[in-house]
Amino acid sequence: MKIYAISDLHISTNTDKPMEIFGGNWVGYMEKIRADWQAKVSEDDLVLIGGDISWAMNLNDAIEDIKTLQGLKGKKILIKGNHDYWWSAISRVRESLPENIYALQNDAIRFDGVVICGSRLWSVPGSPDFNEQDNKIYLREAERLKLSLKSAQKLVQDGDKLIALIHYPPFNVKREPTLFTSLFEEYNVNAVIYGHLHGKSVRADKLVKLNGIDYYLTSCDQVDNKLTEVKL
Repeated sequence: MKIYAISDLHISTNTDKPMEIFGGNWVGYMEKIRADWQAKVSEDDLVLIGGDISWAMNLNDAIEDIKTLQGLKGKKILIKGNHDYWWSAISRVRESLPENIYALQNDAIRFDGVVICGSRLWSVPGSPDFNEQDNKIYLREAERLKLSLKSAQKLVQDGDKLIALIHYPPFNVKREPTLFTSLFEEYNVNAVIYGHLHGKSVRADKLVKLNGIDYYLTSCDQVDNKLTEVKL
C-alpha cells in the first residue's frame, strides 16, 4: 500500500468559481490531477486530501463535487479546510459520502499499519496579521488536535506509522515551534500533510524535515497538480 496526498482542490461543479483567475497553473488543473492520480494510484492505496475540497455552500452540492473523485483509484481520506463551508455535522458528512471516501474531524482511522488522524488547525503566532482573536482559535484548535492524536493513540499498534492530515501550515515561515508541532513531536507523528498556501508568492518548501517529522506541503498549485507520495 502506497500513500499519496494532495489538497485544496476547490472543486466547483455547481458554483461559478473558476480557479483560472488565480493564474495559469489552475488552467485545466483537475484534468491534470485526475491523469496523474490514475497513473500512480492502485485500488489498495490511500490518497489523503488536506481540505478546501469544494466551493459548495451546502452538503448536497458538495457531495456532487466529491463524486467527481469517486471513480478515481484508491481510498480517499478528507479533512475540512477553511473554505469548506458545506462541512457541518461530521455524522451527516460521513453518511453522505460515497464508498471508499472517508472524513476525519478531530479523530483517526487505521489502514494496514498506518493510522491517519485529522484536524483543520488555524494560523499560528508569527503569521501575518495574527491577532488576539486568531490566538483564541489557535488555542482551541490545539485542543482539537490533541483529541485527534489521542484518538490515533488508541488505534496505533506495534510497528504502525502515524500521519497527521491537517489544512493550515503548523508553523510560520520561520518554522518556529508551535503548540501544533509540539503535539506532533509528543505523539511521535511520522509525517504531517498540509495545504492552504497558494500562489506565486508562497515561500515554502514542499518537504520540511523538522525534529524527526516530515512535513509535506500539498496544495495542488504548489505541487504542479500532481499527487505527492508520502514516504514512511
